[in-house]
Amino acid sequence: MTLSPGRAPATAGTRRLTRTLYASAFCDDFVLLYPVYALLFSDTGLSVWQMSSLFALWSLTSVVLEVPSGAWADAVSRRLLLVLAPLLTAAGFALWVLVPSYGAFALGFVLWGAGGALGSGALEALVYDELDRAGAADRYARVMGRARAVGIAATMTAMGLAGPVFARGGYDAVGAASVLVCLAGAAVATRFPEHRAPSADGDRWSAALRTGLAAARTDRSVRGALLLVPAVTAVWGALDEYTPLLVRDTGVARETVPWLLLVIWAGATAGSLLAGTAGRLTTTGFAALLTGSALALAVGAVAGTPAALVLVAVAFGGFQLATVLADARLQERIDDTGRATLTSVAGLGTELGTLTTFGAYAAAATVTGHGTAFALSAAPYLLTALLLATAARTTAAAARARPRSRRSPS
Repeated sequence: MTLSPGRAPATAGTRRLTRTLYASAFCDDFVLLYPVYALLFSDTGLSVWQMSSLFALWSLTSVVLEVPSGAWADAVSRRLLLVLAPLLTAAGFALWVLVPSYGAFALGFVLWGAGGALGSGALEALVYDELDRAGAADRYARVMGRARAVGIAATMTAMGLAGPVFARGGYDAVGAASVLVCLAGAAVATRFPEHRAPSADGDRWSAALRTGLAAARTDRSVRGALLLVPAVTAVWGALDEYTPLLVRDTGVARETVPWLLLVIWAGATAGSLLAGTAGRLTTTGFAALLTGSALALAVGAVAGTPAALVLVAVAFGGFQLATVLADARLQERIDDTGRATLTSVAGLGTELGTLTTFGAYAAAATVTGHGTAFALSAAPYLLTALLLATAARTTAAAARARPRSRRSPS
């Protein structure tokens, strides 16, 4: 791990960072369009396949831009990218409500995907490096867990407000509020501390990309951490887009949908807040966490009742916790010179997995309905848990065999 010289006391070095991070997380997710934009697409006349194609375009944009933007974040100011990202998202949301149509939705998702790619990697790298400089790198999982909890709390607040705002002003009102909060997020991002000076070398972008990818090729522990992030994050990140439809299929009224979504995201918030205490979870414990969450998702989705959404909430809490822990494990294994690049490589894997999930979900939901499609989505987590448990047993067996091997005669 490369450390910056001149460490400051942790309390002084992290106060501005954490306050700005939490405010930025709130602005990023306090978007009143979130709980209703799937309904906007449906009311505009889009089919499930058309909606899935939009989600796929969103992911494809991130796939194309994810790694280049990460290398750019390692070459220039990461704070600058965090300011630009919400401005692109704001433009996309404005298009949706001003000219609702498939084309406008598609362009809006491209802008949103570009904004997400700019922020992905840059945020994690900036936060970890600033904590590391302050001598508080061990607080990364706790800080990011709290930031995600703040973001989810903002989402929940937006869900609670979306119903009454929508009732008074329709999609125009929730859209205008979403654009304004994105602009506020850009203003907040200007407050991020950044002590890392961007290089004036014109070749730094390509050098950062080569350095980051070389680390992934040569270090087995880095490769494992890179693969774990998309394995944990991709599927439930895609399911997030369909939760309003899952809730609606339980038979509740449309205006009740945002309130029941609060239940699901309350579970995700709890998972974020547990990240600090669960930071020492073993590989076997990680596998158990994924297994329990997958089973809760399958049972809760198939039941098809509002009460069973509590199990979906438990599942989302487990997946959120696993996401934070997987990110923390990755940050611990990579060097700061290519941190944003490698974080974006993990993000690329996540986007590819999400893209695949959108297609699989559309095929399953068209034939079986949303509840069964959610349940089938638990299968990749059970497979990941099995691979982790097998790896843990193999490592433990190798560790037990080494002492016996040293005692054996030559």
